[in-house]
Amino acid sequence: MAVPFRKISKTRGRMRRTHYKIEANNTVKCPNCGEAIRPHRVCPECGFYKGKNVTEKETVKETKVVKEEKAPKKTTAKKATKETKKTTKKATK
Repeated sequence: MAVPFRKISKTRGRMRRTHYKIEANNTVKCPNCGEAIRPHRVCPECGFYKGKNVTEKETVKETKVVKEEKAPKKTTAKKATKETKKTTKKATK
């Protein structure tokens, strides 16, 4: 097995490693909506790739609306329990 003849100093090793660095991803503007996306990939905002609609985003928006409608019902129940806790604290004082 090969063994180095001399120890490499900390400075020498660090000077060699200065070129090991992370580069930022390239981005391109989507021709349909203008959003910055990575090249050769479907646009996450509009769902277009090479001028064709690959994914339908309208169905995703509808499911989000349904989730938002359910959320306020849960919060009203939480508010009711908070109000009852406040009234019980006042009654005990």
